[in-house]
Amino acid sequence: EVSTEDPETAFCTLANREDLNPEESSIYHCLYQFTRNEKLTETNKLLCDVCTQRHYGPKNNIKSENKYVYTNAKKQMLISLAPPILTLHLKRFQQAGFNLRKVNRHIKFPEVIDLAPFCIAKCKNVAEGNTKVLYSLYGVVEHSGTMRSGHYTAYAKMRSLNNHLSDLVLRGQIPQALETELVKGQWFHISDTHVQAVSASKVLSSQAYLLFYERLL
Repeated sequence: EVSTEDPETAFCTLANREDLNPEESSIYHCLYQFTRNEKLTETNKLLCDVCTQRHYGPKNNIKSENKYVYTNAKKQMLISLAPPILTLHLKRFQQAGFNLRKVNRHIKFPEVIDLAPFCIAKCKNVAEGNTKVLYSLYGVVEHSGTMRSGHYTAYAKMRSLNNHLSDLVLRGQIPQALETELVKGQWFHISDTHVQAVSASKVLSSQAYLLFYERLL
């Protein structure tokens, strides 16, 4: 999909990214790096249909690929529609020559995360004037071991029944009371058939592989 946007606002976000100052080895830093502004130059230049037609005329007059005009451009990956359920998959492998090795580095992640610095200014399902897009953590998948062998375990939060989430999924309605309802709850660690109650600090210190959040605001 190609859209024409004002260059001054095309890369604007709901909240100022520069105020974020994310800590290294944190999920905020990962998101900041993934959504950073990139310059497309030299061999990465963008094929520009407008420039081509301006230079060579209508498309049907172009018979050679050499006549296409490429131009410098900027690229940025941002969220245009905030999902009801946010799943973050952390890359836990690294190429080392011809081999893959597991990345065991701990990535800090919060119980409540704000996606506003990573959403476009005109995010489709965020009310005008809102500068926060909050999500509450409810599940974590952790992997222990190596690339060749290991074990998956999970952390899940048991909380009161959330009848509002279906309203959010089906109708886009977000009651204000939702925030306090979803943050409360008891965490459990699940490993095969063994289930044990754990503290939130235990969950936040885990070596996350998958993170599951649900939207608050």
